[in-house]
Amino acid sequence: MRRTDRLFDLIQILRDGRLHRAGEMAERLGVSVRTIWRDMATLMASGLPVEGERGVGYILRAPITLPPMILTGPEIEALRQGVRLVAEGDDPALARAARALAAKIASVTPAPPEGDDLFVFTGQEAARAAAHLPAIRKAIRARERLTISYIDSRGRESHRDIRPLALDLAGRVQVLVAWCEARGDFQAFRVDRIVALTPTGEIFTEEPGRSLADWRAAQAGGAP
Repeated sequence: MRRTDRLFDLIQILRDGRLHRAGEMAERLGVSVRTIWRDMATLMASGLPVEGERGVGYILRAPITLPPMILTGPEIEALRQGVRLVAEGDDPALARAARALAAKIASVTPAPPEGDDLFVFTGQEAARAAAHLPAIRKAIRARERLTISYIDSRGRESHRDIRPLALDLAGRVQVLVAWCEARGDFQAFRVDRIVALTPTGEIFTEEPGRSLADWRAAQAGGAP
């Protein structure tokens, strides 16, 4: 039995809230008592509410699971955003707990929109980008053209009609990968530099040379 599997089994044994002796658990799992001692030390060090000691036994003092529930897409997104805010807060302990919680959420929920991540944004860039992300994600899913007002790195403002393809990352900055109609080429727009965004209601179809697969192939330096 792998150690990770054994630790999981130990948690299941302890979930009944009763006192369990190391010898009893060792017999159930087919390992030595010393192995159980080491495993229980690992569980306690990880922050689980387990109390006990050698020669006495071990008990789980608080529940560690939530009852089953079904979340809607917007509820999952709200949960992600809440966890992100805590993870970027000033309390180091809560930030660590939020990141651990994020891993658990990710293991049991659908993958977030492509390129999105719970913890990639910090500071003013995050705040500026956040306002546009819901509309961008919606347009990507619907394949709807957008009109944006954009400030480039030199502070120049331009207005673009684009086909939004995906959200990507450039370091800690959220980037919108799109086909720019004016340039007739792919372009990556920093979301925090978008000052206005308007859905056009016009649906585009995937065309050779203008798709997300084509952009990826260009980035990889090969053909799709």
